Amino acid sequence: MDPSQPPVENYANPNTCLFHVLFKGAALAFYILSALFFNSFVIIFVVTVLLAALDFWVVKNVSGRILVGLRWWNEIDDLGESVWKFESLDQESLARMNKKDSWLFWWTLYLAAAAWLILGVFSLIRFQADYLLVVGVCLSLNVANIIGFTKCKKDAKKQFQQFASQTIASRFQSTVQSAFTLV
Repeated sequence: MDPSQPPVENYANPNTCLFHVLFKGAALAFYILSALFFNSFVIIFVVTVLLAALDFWVVKNVSGRILVGLRWWNEIDDLGESVWKFESLDQESLARMNKKDSWLFWWTLYLAAAAWLILGVFSLIRFQADYLLVVGVCLSLNVANIIGFTKCKKDAKKQFQQFASQTIASRFQSTVQSAFTLV
């Protein structure tokens, strides 16, 4: 090993990465391979949607927190309106997140959605509306996570920018005040 080369960064959370990919792959693999083993659409629908729901839950509640430091949820307020809630680690902690973990999280999120979209096109081409329903449910769960985490990431950046501008403004104000008190 050459000491002048930086060490290769490994995954900081390999178990979380495994389950993040495992549920996505399981739902896709079961949907694709199920026609070889089952004649029942109901079994294919239930198992595929169950695996996709498990993937949704794992991404939203476990891997999102651990791999990228983000968490989102949606609530209905007293007026009956939908309110998005976002949580993120502070900027210092987000900066220390493992780059490979983050890369795996975002790429698998988008690639799984692309795979479901392609499978939906194939269902349309084959005129299989029932299988299009399965793909639609799985794609909507995946897209919900994409939207939630993208909004959460933007909200975290906005909060950091507001914090930074408030900090700079307060430091400037205290500097100006101390300058006037010396005069």
